[in-house]
Amino acid sequence: MVSLMVRLQGQASRWLQGLRLAAFVSAALLLVAPAHASERLRIAVQKTGTLAWEIGVIRARGLDIEADLDLQVVDVASLDAAIIALRSGAADIIVTDWLWVSRERSLGANFVFYPYSSAIGAVVTDPAKGVTGLRELIGRKLAVAGGPLDKSWLLLQAWTRRSGLDLRRATNVVYGAPPLLAEKAAQGEVDAALEYWNFCADLEARGFTRLIEIADVEKELGASGPVAAIGYVFDGSFAEKHREALSRFFAVARQAKQLIATSPEAWQVVAKQLPSKSAEALAAYQKYYARGIPDRAIADEEADARRLFKVLAEIGGSELVGSANALAPGTYYKGGS
Repeated sequence: MVSLMVRLQGQASRWLQGLRLAAFVSAALLLVAPAHASERLRIAVQKTGTLAWEIGVIRARGLDIEADLDLQVVDVASLDAAIIALRSGAADIIVTDWLWVSRERSLGANFVFYPYSSAIGAVVTDPAKGVTGLRELIGRKLAVAGGPLDKSWLLLQAWTRRSGLDLRRATNVVYGAPPLLAEKAAQGEVDAALEYWNFCADLEARGFTRLIEIADVEKELGASGPVAAIGYVFDGSFAEKHREALSRFFAVARQAKQLIATSPEAWQVVAKQLPSKSAEALAAYQKYYARGIPDRAIADEEADARRLFKVLAEIGGSELVGSANALAPGTYYKGGS
């Protein structure tokens, strides 16, 4: 009997040892098992653009980790470089305008657009020039950032022509790169400048005033609200495969935008990327950036884009919109959260 008890105790001891060993092996396997891979999105980013601000805040707050996203930045020096990265498959997402997307779709591409920002430019002037309205620019020098087919310039012309003022013929127009023209305006070499929103902010910090906001021009031309001129652009096939990841990305991007607009701590992340700006310029940047955060339904954005497309097609012609006479179907991505 004693011998039987000893044998049973021995078997129980060996069973417990085996159980402990199995538990140890399982724990070890968990430690060496590969970590769950977050879903990767490759985003083309210009270091001087607002998308870089947002990525900086997303990473500083760990919003990408919370959303189970691996956001990989593809550094680009210009919009043209971003487009090349998108076309070649080196980037999944870029930021550009809906007009480009519409034209590409009319040529057979499958790119789609999701609103990013409605921040847009304005006509600004130094009060010392004594210009208080657009008609006072007749015979004077007007700088236009971009070129003859810049969309803000075309919309401005379309609007003023309705009141009998042809700005292109009535003023001495100077085209050029936005930073160069902003400096010319600051030095008094031109009487007014149609500039992008960030350069308007810089000039405003130097005492310039606004003659007309292009956002107001859009409303005069039929838009029912602020139109997101630029958006996230990506291939429709990519969107089908990564719908959930895109929804999470748009959600964290909105979080980052709101933080930049309202949180002093988040704004400091941005300010570090703008070391050469004065306190006045930084305040203007934050104000106009916040105004540009989209908050409208996609259907409303698309309806306004259709109205503005017709205006742009009329005044810009085929050189701007190609052979299309309307916004291409499917331009707006409707799968975002």
